[in-house]
This record gives sequence, structure tokens and C-alpha cells, in this order.
Amino acid sequence: MAVGVLALQGSFNEHIAALKRVGVKGVEIRKPEQLQSVTALIIPGGESTTMAKLAEYHNLFPALRDFVKMGNPVWGTCAGLIFLADKAIGQKLGGQELIGGLNCTVHRNFFGSQIQSFEAEISVPEIVAKEGGPPSFRGVFIRAPGILEVGPEVQVLAEISAPSHTSAKSDSALESLEENAGSEKKVIVAVKQGNLLATAFHPELTADTRWHSYFLKMVNETSQEASTSTSLLPSEDLILSEKPKYDLPII
Repeated sequence: MAVGVLALQGSFNEHIAALKRVGVKGVEIRKPEQLQSVTALIIPGGESTTMAKLAEYHNLFPALRDFVKMGNPVWGTCAGLIFLADKAIGQKLGGQELIGGLNCTVHRNFFGSQIQSFEAEISVPEIVAKEGGPPSFRGVFIRAPGILEVGPEVQVLAEISAPSHTSAKSDSALESLEENAGSEKKVIVAVKQGNLLATAFHPELTADTRWHSYFLKMVNETSQEASTSTSLLPSEDLILSEKPKYDLPII
């Protein structure tokens, strides 16, 4: 198995190293045609505006959108989460292009600037159920986005209390957090929707590889489903061996 890692900018080397620790080869992806050599993709954290400009320069967006639409497993961390979101707010002037596919609204720098980056213990019951280990995960948040809203088909995997210094505190988008969490504002930081996985934090910057293992299970499940679907189709040999039958007229 080989997993592609978008290698335009950001922490792609760290993802490749984490994949290696769980016995999987990571392949650097920089051009559209390279996506044809992999069946899964990780979009790493980094500077989302810079990554978007580089992706646009290399004409990657059409191929990335097709890759998602084809049902291939894709995991976005931090900036990668922003790329996968159907809607992003709090962007720089002029905005940035998105891949889309994940039915959610993301605030680009929800947790503040670089100096307000932090680490926090996150409750991850789904990860524990599938991968075992301690009940929490040490999340590294670097100029991290926050997920404000999700669609009904999106599974929430983790959320944390919104800090008082959040850059979105004066934004009207915070009203949804207040409505859903009462007095304690909660913000979603990890979700799954079908073949898509997204985290606002950086699992690749820790020694805990459970999120990478969880994603690889998604990849295996998708591969198995594809194999099952293919096996249900008649084989080419069978089709070719069947001679056509004709009803001849009676004279």
C-alpha cells in the first residue's frame, strides 16, 4: 500500500515519517498525474493560502476534486481541513480556492494567531474504540481552524472547549456554537464523512500514530468494498465465452 501526501508546503515530511512508522510508504504528490499512482491522499497542515496558490499554479484543483468525488480516502489536517470544507470563513482578502466535499463550515484561524498556538488533551472515543490506547489524544493546534457547523451525514470525532482568545469571538458564526453548547462553547476539531477524514490539529507532530492507523483502516475498507463490487461483475472471460444466441425464423 502507498498513500499520497500532498507535498506543496507544510508538514508533509512529518506525515510521511508517521506513515513509515506504521509500515506504509508515503508518496509525495506535486502534480495532477501523480495522483494516478495512489488510492488515498493526506493533505497536510501548512499555510493554507500559500498551499492554495501553489495548487492553482500546478493546476491541481480539478484533479484533487475528481480524486475526492471518485470516493478515494482523503485526510486533511489543519490547512488540509480547510481545503476539504465546502465553506470557509475568516479567510484573507480575496479568499482562496477549496477542494470541497466535506459538508461543513470552517473558520480559517479560529484559535488565533501563531503565538496563540497550543496543545490540549482531546477525548477521542472513536479512535480508542478502533485503535485502543489512552482515552485522550494530545492535539497540537498551530494557527488552527475550527469547525463551526456540520451536515447531518458528518460524524463528529472530537471537540474541545473554545478558548476565550479565539479570533472568531466577535464573528457572528460563533452564534451556532452558543446555541449548540449552552454556557460552555464547544468547537468541533475532528470529523469523518464517508471517505473523508479531517482534523484541525496535527497528529503528525506527535509520536501517537493512532490517527494514521485509523485512516489506513479507512483505506483498507474502501479497497475491500471496491474489490467486492468488482467481483460481482461478470468476468471478461465469461462474457467472451458466451456465444450469442439467435432465434431463427420458422419457414
